Amino acid sequence: MNRNQVLPQVQLSNDPNALKRVDFCAPQSYQGAGFLSISSLPRVAEEASKLVSGDGFHWDVETHFEQSPGSEARQILELGLKGRLHLVCQRCLQDCAVDLDEKRRFVLVDSEFEADDYPLEDDEQEPLVASQQFNLLETIEDEVLLSIPLIPKHPDGFCEPHASVFRGEEGEEGSDQGQNPFNILKNMKKN
Repeated sequence: MNRNQVLPQVQLSNDPNALKRVDFCAPQSYQGAGFLSISSLPRVAEEASKLVSGDGFHWDVETHFEQSPGSEARQILELGLKGRLHLVCQRCLQDCAVDLDEKRRFVLVDSEFEADDYPLEDDEQEPLVASQQFNLLETIEDEVLLSIPLIPKHPDGFCEPHASVFRGEEGEEGSDQGQNPFNILKNMKKN
């Protein structure tokens, strides 16, 4: 590809169905932005503790061709995600709003073989296999899922660890307050 060649730029639609069929094999670059609600991302919706109107992700995508020494130009896809979803806080077991703000960079390759041979030490970009029916919506959803914290929790000081096991039915502290829970179990076994 001639480095002086000007490629047409295609504007991506915000329609989730249109994002399922993007032709990254065509000699053109892409640009687009929009908002996807949680309901448009079914695997993310499964992870959410509750669906709140307004939860979802603003996305922006831009592709361009970059010369690399010793080889022909490669298409680069830059993806930005910013949004919110609700998960279960692992400290207090209540709903917790989690904000995500991610930027990812991918190099589009021609085959799975080429993707497998891509250097693992390249932390700046990952390979994606380009196709005429590339599912960009699925890639956006994958990146949201990979960005979800392993242990979602409220900020420090916002909630207390869940301690209902040691509380009486009225929510008052039981008489065993301050005792080691294993000693409580040991005493129960003796009785």
